[in-house]
Amino acid sequence: MDRINLDRLRRAFIDRHFGWCVSLYMPTHRAGKETEQDPIRFKNLLRQAQERLQAKGMRSAQIQDLFNAPQRLLQDPSFWRKQSDGLAVFFSEDTLEFFRVPIDFPELIVVSDRFHAKPLLRQLTSDGTFHILAVSQNQLRLLAGTRDTVDEIELEDVPLNLSEAFPEGIPEKQLQFHTGTRSTSGGKRAAVFHGHELGNETKNRIRQWFRRVDKSLRDLLPEGSSPLVLAAVDNLFPLYKEVNTYPWLMDEGIPGNPERMKPDELHQKAWAIVEPVFKQEREDGAARYRQLAGTGQTTAEVTEAVQAALHGRIELVFVPVGVQVWGRLDPEAQTVDVHKSHEPGDEDILDFTAIQTLLTGGRVYAVSPEEVPDQAPLAAVLRY
Repeated sequence: MDRINLDRLRRAFIDRHFGWCVSLYMPTHRAGKETEQDPIRFKNLLRQAQERLQAKGMRSAQIQDLFNAPQRLLQDPSFWRKQSDGLAVFFSEDTLEFFRVPIDFPELIVVSDRFHAKPLLRQLTSDGTFHILAVSQNQLRLLAGTRDTVDEIELEDVPLNLSEAFPEGIPEKQLQFHTGTRSTSGGKRAAVFHGHELGNETKNRIRQWFRRVDKSLRDLLPEGSSPLVLAAVDNLFPLYKEVNTYPWLMDEGIPGNPERMKPDELHQKAWAIVEPVFKQEREDGAARYRQLAGTGQTTAEVTEAVQAALHGRIELVFVPVGVQVWGRLDPEAQTVDVHKSHEPGDEDILDFTAIQTLLTGGRVYAVSPEEVPDQAPLAAVLRY
């Protein structure tokens, strides 16, 4: 899964780009024979996008230049071997960005003055993703999850087990371990921690390893408030929490040896921990909106909300998924004209408001239309 960070968001969705902006969304496959369909599907989407640009009067030579970069993705076999559940590709004459994410997108093509971010919102919002750190002395895994999916993230520049962290080894007298269980291959399993006591030297070595893991996670995890769930045997929990600097590590973790847990099992156990947190955050946000209603610190008006977003005034906003409000936006003049239906040059004002809110440190809840407080077009709490 590709990391979605604020720099890439700004390049794709907020910065103005030269000429037409093409946004493509499609479902993809992680493995199996179905993966052969993915480049074919992408090729068909590129062809349809070219036809739309031709209909808008773009010359063939310009179209060819615009599509050079995405065509290189199409011809790269390694790119198609590293897919998740969905692919989002954004390109214009001056940029190309793509995100492989655990979202099963329906096919979508949008050609406009700006890129279209709405299908990605659930991945980007405050209750969009969580992470699982599964750690034992023999194996380190990081997984990203949503309500319905889980995806393993490749870790680089960090030891993936205790032996890699300390090639010289740890004195065996410092370890409490058992080696009597059999592996599926018939041999003995590597030593694993058990019991409640570890020698001081061993604890210090583990802390050193965990500090490197913690630093790697701080560099890797997105800038939002994605909860992190730790999966480990009991005596590793307090050691990791001692060195942890990630602000959203959950107090509750997944006990037991995670080496024996498949991603789906880890996902199920972690979702049970984070779902109440997500639900409570949404309820708290809705309660805050209702509490401040009538004070001038809330708005359900689209034009007022987008202007507040441009000034970084939105603390939190509820945005309905699957709903568009079309209009013409001029960020420099800080004006917006909302239209009853889509007109040439229009963009989704809700889309822009949500992304701008994220980039200025606000919280976004992408919910079904009936979950927006008072079932308004949107509902925002303003900082001032």
